[in-house]
Amino acid sequence: MQTAIPAQKATRPRADALRNRERIVTAAREMFVEFGPEVPIDEIARRAGVGNATVYRNFPDREALVREVVCSVMDRTAEAAERALAETGDAFEALSRFVHVAADERLSALCPMMTSTFDQNHPDLEAARERVEELIAEIMARAMVAGQLRTDVGVGDVMVVVSQLSRPPAGTACTSIDRYVHRHLQLFLDGLRAPAPSELPGKAATMEDLRRS
Repeated sequence: MQTAIPAQKATRPRADALRNRERIVTAAREMFVEFGPEVPIDEIARRAGVGNATVYRNFPDREALVREVVCSVMDRTAEAAERALAETGDAFEALSRFVHVAADERLSALCPMMTSTFDQNHPDLEAARERVEELIAEIMARAMVAGQLRTDVGVGDVMVVVSQLSRPPAGTACTSIDRYVHRHLQLFLDGLRAPAPSELPGKAATMEDLRRS
């Protein structure tokens, strides 16, 4: 008769390990925005209050850290829109929440980091990007059906304006315009409301249009 081998319990990361990882990602996001993607890992570790070894245990290289920062920012912007939709049932309010949170998260300063040096087709990055794009497309479609959103705009239009208004490129003196960001984003959102007071030139921009340009 064979002795049964006890099933091994799945190991979970310790709470302190999870907190360290969160601190690293937060510190990296702040420093990437302030100084660009080449900021020394030593400086990120110092701001996070951990040692270099802790950073490398969580992220084997700079690419992995940058990717995690960008994915976490996109996830949080998507979650903000989802919460707004669940709490209010108002599609335009969900779109507005997404736009303002994307500005606070510095989405436009971080995403360009993935366009040259790093793998844009990594599964984690693609999944985060697709989640945001599909969610915003759904929210915009619902807002149009409800008569809240003008019908001559696309997801690409929203992403272009969020990128242009919410943040200059990483590494510049970006904090100097913070006091204007949400004011100008609200002007943009007011311009999205239906009924539209004017006819827009050209055609609505899609995310595929942006990727091809």
